[in-house]
Amino acid sequence: MLDQNRAPIQEALEEFELNRVVPFDVPGHKRGKGNPELTRFLGQKCMSYDVNSMRPLDNLCHPVSVIKEAEELAAEAFGAGYAFFMVGGTTSAVQAMVFTAAKRGDKIILPRNVHRSVINAMVLCGAVPVYVNPAVDKRLGIALGMSVADVEKAIKENPDVKAILVNNPTYYGICSDIKTITDLAHKNGMMMLADEAHGTHFYFGENMPLSAMAAGADMAAVSMHKSGGSLTQSSFLLTGKNISSGRVRQIINLTQTTSGSYLFMSSLDISRKNLAVHGKEIFKKVTGLAEYAREEINRIGDFYAYGRELINGDSVFDFDNTKLSVNTLDTGLAGIEVYDILRDDYDIQIEFGDMGNILAYVSVGDRERDIERLVGAMSEIRRRYKKDKSGMLISEYMPPHVVISPQEAFYADKESLGLEESKGRICSEFVMCYPPGIPILAPGEEITEDVIRYIKYAKEKGCFMTGAEDMKIDRLNVLR
Repeated sequence: MLDQNRAPIQEALEEFELNRVVPFDVPGHKRGKGNPELTRFLGQKCMSYDVNSMRPLDNLCHPVSVIKEAEELAAEAFGAGYAFFMVGGTTSAVQAMVFTAAKRGDKIILPRNVHRSVINAMVLCGAVPVYVNPAVDKRLGIALGMSVADVEKAIKENPDVKAILVNNPTYYGICSDIKTITDLAHKNGMMMLADEAHGTHFYFGENMPLSAMAAGADMAAVSMHKSGGSLTQSSFLLTGKNISSGRVRQIINLTQTTSGSYLFMSSLDISRKNLAVHGKEIFKKVTGLAEYAREEINRIGDFYAYGRELINGDSVFDFDNTKLSVNTLDTGLAGIEVYDILRDDYDIQIEFGDMGNILAYVSVGDRERDIERLVGAMSEIRRRYKKDKSGMLISEYMPPHVVISPQEAFYADKESLGLEESKGRICSEFVMCYPPGIPILAPGEEITEDVIRYIKYAKEKGCFMTGAEDMKIDRLNVLR
């Protein structure tokens, strides 16, 4: 057992500061002296710890001392074979998983409601998606998890698949049966990958859905900065005990920076220590706040804050009760409209709003009075803004028609067409609402009438649309 009260990177930085080393290396601000305005803005302590790799502080690309110790502590805390510090966000961790599992032409089974980072990785390495269309909750209009039967069918039809990837959980808190799917993958000689961007707390809280490492998965990308408390853009890539850490390190180093931020790394180190020592009590508090908020919002009427009642043993195998996901359709308001009203009228910033739902991210940093303010604002929104819900777009998920691989489409010769003109053509770029960053269209997919209608509706409702070359999404790039 390692001492989880230790934080080796933090300790090394504090010792380094005491040595009063004269810097003739990068970064050029030289502990903040060269940029007084930035130092005043961020603080002297922050600038002092923004340092370069050197012998006392180890090197992220090839750790042999304090970073290696910190990674070993993280691996033990998460129950993993190895834990890699990722300073390019969970996007870089997802890329490393896909690059490890597949090369050009190799297939990966995955749900279509994945984050764009998964498909981005396929654009880069040439892997081919085999989509399992998730079930859709007709009332909520959201995609659920992957059915085990659908995964079995995809394996039978594609026995040459190299890996299966699951969301654990989805943005809305939905969990697939990750243990059974992992066993299926391994039985058929496939790797099991998990996008756990929203599942850090599964490893530390009590009565949580099963984590990927506990399920026996081979790799998991964990957004420590979401529910784990580290700085934005800092994450972990976890691997199982049978995965070669040396090989994974080589793959990570293909895309991750050679100038790893010690601010990010120390935040991961300190946050892991905090969760390893205090995680149970932290997430007990978070769950309590989320459950209280869920109960109070459901008392308002018309809003539906959903939870474990959705569990059906398959496409909703489990539910993350820390997620405060709320359906807004019965108020006659799209989720993005409630999102905008909360921000503009009540100075409340929630995580995201889509066509029919909002997500308020509840964490250890929240207080009961913050929850009360949110509940009070939503009660007022219902009273002030409720309207007829006829004509609203309900479904958040549309099954894609994949024609060619993401890589082939992204790099193919293309032309720009108006949105209406593009119907029936093959898209060569992404279109998505962000957040959550799940593509409406991905390279290689047919642009259907339903897709065009969805894009126009999302723009009308004020969704922040990203991914396409045309910033207004009035035109799309399509294959010639």
